Amino acid sequence: MTRFAPGVCVAAGLILAGPATAAGPDLASLLRGVEKRYNRAATLTVRFEQTYESPRRGPRTEAGLLCLRKPGRMRWQYREPAGKLFISDGRMVYLYTPANNRVERSKMKESEDMRAPLAFLLGKLDFQRDFRRFVSRQEGADTWIAAEPSSARAPFTRVQFRVAPSFEIRQLIVAGDGGSTMEFRFDQETLNPPLQDSLFRFQPPLGAEIVEAAEEQ
Repeated sequence: MTRFAPGVCVAAGLILAGPATAAGPDLASLLRGVEKRYNRAATLTVRFEQTYESPRRGPRTEAGLLCLRKPGRMRWQYREPAGKLFISDGRMVYLYTPANNRVERSKMKESEDMRAPLAFLLGKLDFQRDFRRFVSRQEGADTWIAAEPSSARAPFTRVQFRVAPSFEIRQLIVAGDGGSTMEFRFDQETLNPPLQDSLFRFQPPLGAEIVEAAEEQ
C-alpha cells in the first residue's frame, strides 16, 4: 500500500493561512448537514483527482471513479494510470498495480493507505466522535474545515474538508505522519446509485503476484 514518508507536510498549513475561527454554532450546523447528507446514502459514486506528495518525491496526480457502498466497501477505479485498482470488501483492502502486475493485500483495520480516511463515509459519519480540534474558514461560498483524528491509531494526523453549501465534500486533504499529503478533488457526486456487489469483490488478474502489505514494512 502507499506509505507515509518522513519529512515536512507540504499542504496542511496552507489551507488555514487565512482568518480562522474556532468551532461555533454555524460550523456545528454545517457538520450536521454533512453528516445528514452522507448518513442517508447507502451508495455513492464520484469522480476524483488524487495528488500524492512527500518530501522524498514530487507530486504525483492520478484520477478515476470512486464507488462506495455501506457497510465498508469502496472501489477506486483509475483511468490514470489505466488499470490501477484499489478495493475494500469491508474486511480486506487490495491495491493492484498493473505496471508490475502486483497486488498488495492487508486487513482494512490495519491499512496505512492514505485512501483509508475516506472509510469514515462508509459507516455512520459522526464528526464529534471521529475528529477533534475543529477550525474553519470561508473560501467563497465554500467552507474549509480542519480537524485532527480522535484516535491515536488513525493512519493520518490531520484532515481538511472543503464543503459546499449543499453539504457536499468537494475537496479533502489528508496529512500523514512524517509529512506526506494526499489531496482529493471530487466532482459529479451521485448519491444512492445502483451498484453491483461484484464491484467490491477483488479478482486477481492472471499471473499477478500477491503480497501481504505487512511484508512491505
